[in-house]
Amino acid sequence: MNCCGLLTAQKEPVPLKSIEVELEVRDHVATVVSTLTYENKEDKPVEAVFVFPLPGDAAVCHFSAKIGQTQIVAEVKEKQQAREEYDDALSSGQQAFLLEESEQSPDIFTLSVGSLPPGESASIRLEYVTELAVQADDGLRFCLPAVLNPRYQPQGSGGSEGASVQVTSVPASLVPYSLSFSARVSSPRPVSKVESNCSLDPLQHLNTEQTQATVKLAAGHKFDRDVELLIYYKDAHQPTAVVEAGQTTAKTGTLMGDPVVMLSLYPEFPQSVMSSVASCGEFVFLLDRSGSMDCPTDDSMQEATRICSARDTLLLLLKSLPMGCYFNIYSFGDTYEHIFPKSVEYCEKTLEEAVKKVEEMAADLGGTEILESLKHIYSQPCIPNQPRQLFVFTDGEVFNTKEVINLVKKNSGSHRCFSFGIGEGASSALINGLAKEGGGHAQFITGTDRMQPKVMQSLRFALQPAVEDISVTWDLPKGVSVTVLSPPITAVFQGQRSLLYAQLTGQSSEASEGSVMVKYSLAGHPSQSQLHFSLKPAEDTGLTVHRLGARTLIRSLEMEEKDDEAPQDEGVKERVVELSVQSGVSSSYTAFIVVNKGNGEPIEGPLVRRNIPTSMLGGMMYSLCDIMVFDDSSTCEDFQYCEPMWRNKDASEEYTRISSDEDMDGSSLACLGNVEAPTIKKPPRDPLLQLVSLQKASGYWLLDPALAAALGKTSEEVDKTKPPAVNQEMWATVLALIWLYSFKMDAKEEWELLAMKAVSWLRAQNAPCVAECVEAGKALLGCEVQKDFLGL
Repeated sequence: MNCCGLLTAQKEPVPLKSIEVELEVRDHVATVVSTLTYENKEDKPVEAVFVFPLPGDAAVCHFSAKIGQTQIVAEVKEKQQAREEYDDALSSGQQAFLLEESEQSPDIFTLSVGSLPPGESASIRLEYVTELAVQADDGLRFCLPAVLNPRYQPQGSGGSEGASVQVTSVPASLVPYSLSFSARVSSPRPVSKVESNCSLDPLQHLNTEQTQATVKLAAGHKFDRDVELLIYYKDAHQPTAVVEAGQTTAKTGTLMGDPVVMLSLYPEFPQSVMSSVASCGEFVFLLDRSGSMDCPTDDSMQEATRICSARDTLLLLLKSLPMGCYFNIYSFGDTYEHIFPKSVEYCEKTLEEAVKKVEEMAADLGGTEILESLKHIYSQPCIPNQPRQLFVFTDGEVFNTKEVINLVKKNSGSHRCFSFGIGEGASSALINGLAKEGGGHAQFITGTDRMQPKVMQSLRFALQPAVEDISVTWDLPKGVSVTVLSPPITAVFQGQRSLLYAQLTGQSSEASEGSVMVKYSLAGHPSQSQLHFSLKPAEDTGLTVHRLGARTLIRSLEMEEKDDEAPQDEGVKERVVELSVQSGVSSSYTAFIVVNKGNGEPIEGPLVRRNIPTSMLGGMMYSLCDIMVFDDSSTCEDFQYCEPMWRNKDASEEYTRISSDEDMDGSSLACLGNVEAPTIKKPPRDPLLQLVSLQKASGYWLLDPALAAALGKTSEEVDKTKPPAVNQEMWATVLALIWLYSFKMDAKEEWELLAMKAVSWLRAQNAPCVAECVEAGKALLGCEVQKDFLGL
């Protein structure tokens, strides 16, 4: 297939001209409207095919096409039927538009614009709704994916639909269409601020209460990163309930005809329980070592690579683990490796061995076969009284997303899974799905974000006492029944939101209020949280809650249907199709189809396919499912911006690098697979990580030249100022703590757990000279810190 680069040698233009995105955020739910404008400047009809990412938990609920003054709204139909109608329309000379979700990964969509006549324009409108995830700092995260990274298809994994999915990708500087983005935010609570990884125009509040605001991307935005917004409200942790009226044209008793309630729950745990840290657990770390992990964490090529950042984070995690726990470290690529045959007890010997192996890890294992490594982890028996906690670090570039998530779901009763998406374009479907089905928490690390504070937040969650015996009880007036659309709540964390969707059927003349009670056991203590809500539907909410509820139920049914070991229910697919068609929400078994019959006159001329290039990082051009490759007769002279194909036969992946006269700095060399890329200059090691690396498993430091250097002192200065009655380990440990509290308070969330371990070690020494030691340490390091500030 001769398809490579931005323009062919014949300079055939790309028909997609612009993308306009309008975001409307209402409290913690977002509605996104994207308008894609196409124009055919060629002398023959074209078929434009655009493969692009969307948030993995989005519910696509509207698709329409405007040709001239004619607006045609798409219908949702069973996927094979929609494809046949599309092909039939093209073969008969009619215009057609097809939007379909990948069967393997719900965050990849293909949009086909068929038979766009010469000189004609078409405007495509795509609308979806999505929930906003709550971050560790209470911000609500919205991400508009602009980068579609390669998705590795494991060998022998099937993927029959792969033949219909084709991707062309170019560097941001070569993307020929523009992006405009604006957002409107409204909430019952004031909007305090909106932050982004991209340049924004100033936030504009629309009322004196500051409950409504607008913001938009600054001019000149490039397609070099996902657009991420962090929205902050005052008093964000308030439980809420929204009851939405059903569709007047839908039948009563159906999902779209009945009211649907969305509950947002924020359980608060007693401080006495939250301040305690578990001293047990089996911690399993799973690190992606595929070739793409050698890419830089942002597009500067000067920062550390993803694998470097992951190594540093693993070091911090290992040093922060409590004595007496168990741990192991796995890594994966084409195959998988583990440091120990099975999880081992955390002690000085095992820690030293693990740290040494981690420091040697590189992105040298080829593809992204995460599934087999997970299977091996789950095949290991759990350790009694040591709850298993799985931490997964990946850039999310896999194609068999649903298969991976389903495996985690099947093993959700034996562990909690914490997932971390590294870099632009990480699959939100994979990262969020792992955490959701594994009862853990998901984090995304993009641009210049530091991985360490986000990962340490998740480690705190993992060290919290597990919430057990979760039950949800509804109290509704007589005559009103409830059908819960959401899967059961399996995990509850302090400060984290749980969303529940439920269909309300029937009416009551007696009462206008209902309530829901969430009961659970925390550290052996029974607790409960109750929320009362009005049964009167809120005004002007559209059908957002219904569509999110339908999306939630559809995703649950799809996962159930994908379960290879569960008894197959022939009716599951039919139910998904029925629910998708009824609600107008996308699924892996349906597609949106538009056929423009126009005046009945067929469009003349042979149809030519044009693949719309998608933005990516690092100047790479890649194939999805090994589709976009040169045929045997192709030469680079046939294409502009093209250089030879780089092949990684072991991984069954093929990648090309492309460049232009303006992009010849070497940064465009493919950094995936086993391809040799330019050596990236390593930044000097962070002094904090240098100090952390010297701590021993039980929490103390040794008094040696490496510690003195980390503190910015000479060995002679450190030795000379040591109080006579203090042993060397105590002196070194006090100095390290003083340095952390004096010079690294801005990174306290990163080192707080290992500092707690150090303080516990000091207390166990029962030394009477701690005060003298602290005073001497303050004088040596030239800082002022109170003794009780160290927790001593």
